[in-house]
Amino acid sequence: MTTWTLHCSVCDYSAPGDRLASLCPSCAQPLMVRYTSAPPRRDALGGDWSLWRYAAALPLAAGDRAVTLGEGLTPLTEAPALAAAAGVRRLWIKDEGQNPTGSFKARGMTAAVTRARALGVKGLVVPTAGNAGAALAAYGAAAGVRVRVFAPATTPPPILSIVRAMGVELETVDGHIGDAGKAAVAFARDHDWFNVATVREPYRVEGMKTMGYEVAEQLGWRLPDAIVYPTGGGEGTIGIWKAINEMIAWGWLPAGTRRPRMIVAQADGCAPLVRAFAAHEAKATAWENPVTYAAGLRVPAPLGDRLTLKVLAESGGGAGTASEDEMRRATARLSAATGIDAAPEGGCALHVVEALARRGELAPDSEVVVFNTGSGASYRW
Repeated sequence: MTTWTLHCSVCDYSAPGDRLASLCPSCAQPLMVRYTSAPPRRDALGGDWSLWRYAAALPLAAGDRAVTLGEGLTPLTEAPALAAAAGVRRLWIKDEGQNPTGSFKARGMTAAVTRARALGVKGLVVPTAGNAGAALAAYGAAAGVRVRVFAPATTPPPILSIVRAMGVELETVDGHIGDAGKAAVAFARDHDWFNVATVREPYRVEGMKTMGYEVAEQLGWRLPDAIVYPTGGGEGTIGIWKAINEMIAWGWLPAGTRRPRMIVAQADGCAPLVRAFAAHEAKATAWENPVTYAAGLRVPAPLGDRLTLKVLAESGGGAGTASEDEMRRATARLSAATGIDAAPEGGCALHVVEALARRGELAPDSEVVVFNTGSGASYRW
């Protein structure tokens, strides 16, 4: 099995990987996993028909058994009509809506719950804009671990229905995910449960990074010019960039492989990362009165802001927003052109591609991967 240690993303704190870990005890910033032995060659991967085919590059200790529902290995569908309309050479949609519980959040939760169960947690708690709560409910049920979910009362009802179906404890709160986060922190503290909020623990990012492995493998072990990701808390963007750097360091990609530009897409009504990027800031200021029907993008103060902005800086990336109407129209175009039941977050990402290409910030010969992070069915009621 691969071995790893934990390292602060800001200061020089480090710790062994064999214990429960939350934020850095020195500076309260996210911890990241660093592997102390290189995984095998990429041609030695495989075995599981899930993201656990990359188990050699994931935090799975000897004797651990993955808590899996068959997540990952989602389709990468080329969309020539969308590429032509956007003004880029090639465009693919990575459809994360086909994961268990209908979103990319399944990837992070399979890794986080696997480690938490192995380390003997009493229970798990999460604040959510919707999809993370549904995913934790499912993986908690599969693991036999108690779960409590805190979600805004405005979360789309189909997503909350998944949480309820898993038989876990659900508490809706007035306000946004930041308010749910405060309730989750208090509950975890008072009941000795473990909080698996976005980047508050180090293992959700490890599950998320498998999106980067899959894109490279599905393109024949090469990378596109740009990856556009609809970003709320930031763990997807952070994870994919981590995977890209690992693949290059481990020799999974050819020598001299050029890293893609990482581009985040946010809603006009909640765009703290886009605003910080435009101002060349290293951290984001909380967005007041966040409003967007794309629940996954309604994250006004992401804990992963520094890490996400660092990814954009290192990759020479970009950022853009979509209005509610632009998002709806782009979502409809995406679905009509591909047959993918896209969530509004996917539509947001497509609109940002189109807008950047119009402004000349994406070259006409660009090859672009757009992530649709969830199922459109979650937004219909």
